Amino acid sequence: MLRWIYLARITLAAGILVAALVVWRSAEPAHTFTATVLFVTALGLTGLSVWHTHFLKRRPTDNFVYLQVIFDALIVTAIVHITGGADSPFAFLYILVISSGALLLPLPGGVLVGVLASILFLADAIWLHLDTFRPALFLQLGLFATVALVTGLLGDRVRRAGLALGQMESALRQLQLDTGDILANIGTGVMTVDDGGRLMYLNPAGEALLGLSFDDWRGREVVGAMEEVAPGLDSVLEASLSKGKPVARFKCVADRNGSELVLGVSTTVLDRDTGGAPSVTAIFQDITGQERLNVLNRRAERLEAVAELSASLAHEIKNPLASIRSAVEQLSSPDLVGSDRQVLRRLVVSESERLSRLLSGFIEFSVLRMGRSGRVDLAALARDCATLVGKHPELKVGVRILESGLNREVAVPGDADLLHRAIFNLVLNAAQFAGPAGIVRVTLEDQEECAGMVGATVRAPVCLRVSDSGPGVRPEDLPRIFDPFYTSRTGGSGLGLAVVHRAVEAHEGAVLVEEGPEGGAEFRIFLPGTLPSEEVEVS
Repeated sequence: MLRWIYLARITLAAGILVAALVVWRSAEPAHTFTATVLFVTALGLTGLSVWHTHFLKRRPTDNFVYLQVIFDALIVTAIVHITGGADSPFAFLYILVISSGALLLPLPGGVLVGVLASILFLADAIWLHLDTFRPALFLQLGLFATVALVTGLLGDRVRRAGLALGQMESALRQLQLDTGDILANIGTGVMTVDDGGRLMYLNPAGEALLGLSFDDWRGREVVGAMEEVAPGLDSVLEASLSKGKPVARFKCVADRNGSELVLGVSTTVLDRDTGGAPSVTAIFQDITGQERLNVLNRRAERLEAVAELSASLAHEIKNPLASIRSAVEQLSSPDLVGSDRQVLRRLVVSESERLSRLLSGFIEFSVLRMGRSGRVDLAALARDCATLVGKHPELKVGVRILESGLNREVAVPGDADLLHRAIFNLVLNAAQFAGPAGIVRVTLEDQEECAGMVGATVRAPVCLRVSDSGPGVRPEDLPRIFDPFYTSRTGGSGLGLAVVHRAVEAHEGAVLVEEGPEGGAEFRIFLPGTLPSEEVEVS
């Protein structure tokens, strides 16, 4: 704004001087002298001001602005004086001076400039033209006062808005500096590409991980060119660009100086508020060491699980073997009577059968895997299992099995034999814990009824609930309830729920346990349902 004031001041002073010398040939010598002094003074002060603000780059203070505005008011007064006083056609220049003062100075300063301009105009009018002291003069003074007040208020608002904007710009600049420092020093790679796959940004960590130079690739199409360096990252960026959707927790392998790096990648799609094409930012880091550690941990967990399973199996086999050995030793005694001999023989047979059942169950558990997959009617399967359990010889007298939601077809993809084994074990387990005159509820819920339920993060899930009126599961048993050979029921093998868990996991489902409506335990099996677009063979 000061630059425009400087230009307007020189232009006005030069115009008045040219008019006095060329156009106004009948002008009085005093007026020509005034115009000349006016131009020289304006040229000198403006030159010093430009040197101060634009060459020395010094911030103008309020005193500096007061000096400029007062000087402009004096220049306008001189021009009005030599061009007719109150009747001068240049009296409107006071409005420009008042407006510039109001915009450059605080509100009180703008008002003072308006008062000064009014006093100068009135003094010149009275001094030169006493006969012009008429009502129109007061109208002009009122106009000056109104302009001073209105422009002062506007200038004050503009100044406050500019101050707030300056603070925001400073904060934004500081944020940009901080963000730049963070991105330059973190060990995570950050890459941004535009909608055409051209590289917009790559931080130093990304350069080190990918072996690419940002300066060499800036503005060039990088998607497709990284196929040899990091094919997984290249495909993720291409997928995010084409579909407009972010990708989370993706792993890819990058070739870095002949060695393979495992990169953990996630992408973010940034939409433009202005309606422009979106850009994609990929965040990736070297997780090679973490992956190796995970492999070692999984190996250690498998070995620990094998050791624990072997110990459990050995413990389960040890007791029957001890009983058989003791019975055989006693059978070889010549003093053994006939009735005792029969008891020991039955003991050997029963313990042998127990060992056989135990080993059969263990073999069944250990080789359990998905067989032929097809479209399975889960409702019909659950009905068959409930009927078989109802006729099971080990079932307590008076146990009632209540069915709900099993009178319709609910299809799931899976292995019918494996699902039958899991549901049968689950319903039999519930019936055994329900006790005499107990209640077992088998409820099937389809995809619509199952939506939004806890644990229903399985794709298009259906839910099978099996609850009983037994004592429930003790809190201390919950962490180990699905472990092989772990049971709280006398005579149980501890493999039934383990088989259920493995069978459900083989179908990419989930099994949960909590307190049921009858006060006992409630097991919930979540299995992936059949999507409308899928066509699977009926099994």
